[in-house]
Amino acid sequence: QVQLVESGGGLVQPGGSLRLSCTASITFFSGYVMGWYRQAPGNQRELVAVVTSSGNTNYGDAVKGRFTISRDNAKNTVYLQMNSLKSEDTAVYYCNAWYNARSYWGQGTQVTVSS
Repeated sequence: QVQLVESGGGLVQPGGSLRLSCTASITFFSGYVMGWYRQAPGNQRELVAVVTSSGNTNYGDAVKGRFTISRDNAKNTVYLQMNSLKSEDTAVYYCNAWYNARSYWGQGTQVTVSS
């Protein structure tokens, strides 16, 4: 059974930083495309960032230049470093693992950016 466990969310002031982690109980983690998505109240879930098995990355337009996704295959973990946070980054952040048409989601972690 695949499990994705996110951590690192919380309350941060505008301009601050947070690092999210997602640890996956997956065999062959290195073969998965790993991603972060977010959903704010009243909005659809949107792409934040993805990293492929070969290390290529892609970012949503709203976070380009501020967020960085990375992975540590030895630890079955994907990270999201979030800098220069804005109030509009407030959302529940979800980890996703995708491989061969199979997609798995974590339970989400709340990020709130507020003074």
